[in-house]
Amino acid sequence: QVQLVESGGGLVQAGGSLRLSCAASGRTFSWYYMGWFRQAPGKEREFVASIGWSNGRSALADSVKGRFTISRDNAKNTIYLQMNSLKDEDTAVYYCAADQYSRGGILSPREIDYWGQGTQVTVSS
Repeated sequence: QVQLVESGGGLVQAGGSLRLSCAASGRTFSWYYMGWFRQAPGKEREFVASIGWSNGRSALADSVKGRFTISRDNAKNTIYLQMNSLKDEDTAVYYCAADQYSRGGILSPREIDYWGQGTQVTVSS
């Protein structure tokens, strides 16, 4: 089992920044791809970003390219999502996720093996 705990969500004005963290614990997961998804009210959960624990290869959804960055700290077993230039449409619950079979790129929510509990991000204009 892998446990994922997110933190760093909150309320921010449009144009502002937030950094989300996801601390992972449990079984060995060096080969996993980690990711961030988000879900707004009434909408499906959507991919935001992914990164490989071992190779650091990352991918971003088109809607966040140029504004969001995903990174990892292997020593701390933590991944981060740096969100800049936030917009109203970024408002959602953000979930950390682990996929043990992915080869990278865009992750599918149907193939995620472990989810965090989610953290709310609200962008006000």
